[in-house]
Amino acid sequence: MKSFALLCLVVICGMGGLGQKLKPKKRSNGEEIKFRTNTKDLCTITMSGDDEEMQLRIDCKSQGMSYWCEFTGKPSVCRAFRNNPKIYWNQIAAELRKVPHACESMEVLKITMCQKAPPEALMRQIAAGVEPEDLEDQEKSVQKAMREAEQNSDPAQHGQGSENETEAMKLAREHCWESLHGVCSYIIGILRG
Repeated sequence: MKSFALLCLVVICGMGGLGQKLKPKKRSNGEEIKFRTNTKDLCTITMSGDDEEMQLRIDCKSQGMSYWCEFTGKPSVCRAFRNNPKIYWNQIAAELRKVPHACESMEVLKITMCQKAPPEALMRQIAAGVEPEDLEDQEKSVQKAMREAEQNSDPAQHGQGSENETEAMKLAREHCWESLHGVCSYIIGILRG
């Protein structure tokens, strides 16, 4: 009798979970997937949003520049996404690895696991942009140009200026960041003499 009661209890508890919706296993908002395109651009995918509307941002760094794009859609409409969103995001990254530029010519991200899903399940591009090289790189190129100008300048012109230059360099070391010593000493030299 005890075993029959225990069996009934197990069956009743098991049936209680049948009517409940399965919650999707999803990546947390803000989690990142890193990948490289076929031209070796280093990219990062960041997901955000809720089950209704998801946003996807792709940031990439390429030779001397960076670019980005954003997508939006309702992948939760796709049953396969609800069952395992991790595979969905990994398939998107796999598709993006095949292209030379992750944001160009990718107005819609289509993946095999949601081919039969309604159109609103697709991630559509809503924005894109390109940013110039980092300010650090620009600063280094300015310093390099100034060093080349100093090397190529006529030594006869320096005469008394060399005293101003060493003094300017001392002031630059005292008052400027180390990475800006060349620029600061150049400007101080101009102002002093």
